[in-house]
Amino acid sequence: MGSASSPESEAGMSWDPVYRLVKRIPRGCVTTYGEVARALRLPGGARAVGYALAATPSGRGIPWHRVIGAGGHIRVPERYAMMQRKLLQTEGVATDSAVIDLRRYGWSPAGSVKKASPARKRKHAKRR
Repeated sequence: MGSASSPESEAGMSWDPVYRLVKRIPRGCVTTYGEVARALRLPGGARAVGYALAATPSGRGIPWHRVIGAGGHIRVPERYAMMQRKLLQTEGVATDSAVIDLRRYGWSPAGSVKKASPARKRKHAKRR
């Protein structure tokens, strides 16, 4: 997205955990600033994620455009919002309305952890 001043250097922390998590968001999916913040237990919450993404270094393949505001709203300045919409559209995310459907396109960092298959759950349930 570009370089912006952020409290990262003042706080003595690295945005690398944010960038690693954002890289895990699948194509065609979005998540919110708050979801990323909760998954990483970031002090400063969603706002800190916003600072991190505003300072995204170019050339590292970080899909900043897959992170949106609560309720499915695009929360970046308009010059980047148009670019964000276009990038999401190329991945198949519908951005025609003012709000992106999180039920359809949402991805949760917590949901990305592999769970036991339903067959395996039934097998364990029968043993009890």
